[in-house]
Amino acid sequence: MAENPLKCVLENIKKSSVLVVGDIMLDRFVYGAVERISPESPVPILSIKREERMLGGAGNALANLAGLEAGAQIIAVIGDDDEAGEIKQQIKKLGFKADGLIAEKARPTTVKTRFLAGHQQLLRTDFENKTAISGDTANKLIKAVKKALGGVQALIISDYDKGLLRPDVITAIIEAAKEKNIPVIVDPKGQDFSIYRGASAITPNKKELSEATKGAAVSTDEEVITAAQNLIKECGIGAVIATRSADGMSVIQKNDDPVHLATTDIEVFDVSGAGDTVIATIAASLAAGGSLAEAAALANVAGSIVVTKVGTAAIRNNELAAALESDHGDALTQTGKDRAKTDRARKGDVLGWNEAAETIKRWQARGLKVGFTNGCFDILHFGHTSYLNNTRDHCDRLIVGLNQDSSVHVLKGEGRPVHDETSRAGVLAALGSVDMVVLFGAEKAGDDNTAIALLESLKPDVYFKGGDYTEGQIPEAPTVKAYGGEVKIMPVYDGHSTTGSLKKLGNEAA
Repeated sequence: MAENPLKCVLENIKKSSVLVVGDIMLDRFVYGAVERISPESPVPILSIKREERMLGGAGNALANLAGLEAGAQIIAVIGDDDEAGEIKQQIKKLGFKADGLIAEKARPTTVKTRFLAGHQQLLRTDFENKTAISGDTANKLIKAVKKALGGVQALIISDYDKGLLRPDVITAIIEAAKEKNIPVIVDPKGQDFSIYRGASAITPNKKELSEATKGAAVSTDEEVITAAQNLIKECGIGAVIATRSADGMSVIQKNDDPVHLATTDIEVFDVSGAGDTVIATIAASLAAGGSLAEAAALANVAGSIVVTKVGTAAIRNNELAAALESDHGDALTQTGKDRAKTDRARKGDVLGWNEAAETIKRWQARGLKVGFTNGCFDILHFGHTSYLNNTRDHCDRLIVGLNQDSSVHVLKGEGRPVHDETSRAGVLAALGSVDMVVLFGAEKAGDDNTAIALLESLKPDVYFKGGDYTEGQIPEAPTVKAYGGEVKIMPVYDGHSTTGSLKKLGNEAA
């Protein structure tokens, strides 16, 4: 059987490199709780618990390229302020260089702040200057793009109408890319797409497609084809890749038959940033040697995955690979594995930290209480299962942080663990009380061997600890309290321990 061409493209993405040019911003999410109304004015008072920051705009396209494991560079304009420094650090955390950022002192770094009570957004504030960049900045940007084009195989223009992409700048960078036969994919803004003349493809959604064609109908395949063909003809664009929400995606090219890609029947949580995922996947696929139809097919799957996540989340290469391996639509998302509290006759999931965090956000978005406990669980016994069942009765989903083999060896010494981490994780995941298992712990003696870093990443609602501790004796407690979580100390079942089991086995062997 011939290998799936999409798998080949996906694998080759790891060898490709993409240049992103566009409006970068910092996204702030401020989470809290509303318990009363202000006496000064009829507005809710948000008691702030925690804050998250991430790259937005063109920066989210860059984050998706990182998740796809593609090489990438970004060229954008920032201010000369603290937020600009944070954007640079965020880019470096993705594994990319930030030397393509051009500071313009006359403008602030764009910051969007969302205030949320639980998962309900109360307010968004935008701190920005949308005036066009100066001529000097424009010249620096064009020069930087021309230099960067020598090391990439595709170019993304990410237009959020924040003043960077002046029409003359767009024209100059498209022409520079065409001279090197580098495909240019545009995430467009506004109603005049002629400013993107010469682009290889644009990726409008249905609303943008209609507005750019003077309100043309775009409900059916035929209407989308007609509107897209008009854009191609009038604006001098190579192709239109129209994202159509529940109707999937359509690829209309100048000299090829249209391709319509169906979407999957999935539960949509958040479409934030889905457009950035689509354009990043298309560009990376083209850079990897895929056709436009193949690129769109991968992007359609990628978009189907990210809308099941909560908040602005990037696609990952291994998620796409897993989806391509499956013949079933529900393989695109883990939402089908969610269980009611009373349904414990199933197998839990063993996940990495990022996948676990995204799954937890989906659970919490449904209003489910997520609990967490941790341990070595080397030889599973009655004390373990009783404790886990008890903790599961106090939450809707239970995660077990499992000490990896090196961590157990540091804690327990020579000869431990008895069972390796894969075996221990598999046994725990098979328990009806456990919804997820995540590995953590020290690599060697002297490393942090607590669950603090994992808790900071996952942010469960409740941290369960078994024993006769006080909260002040639990090293993880301050971390849980800092993000607004609860620490709950649970009773243990005396007379049952792994050490006792091993002694008993030793005596019987003797």
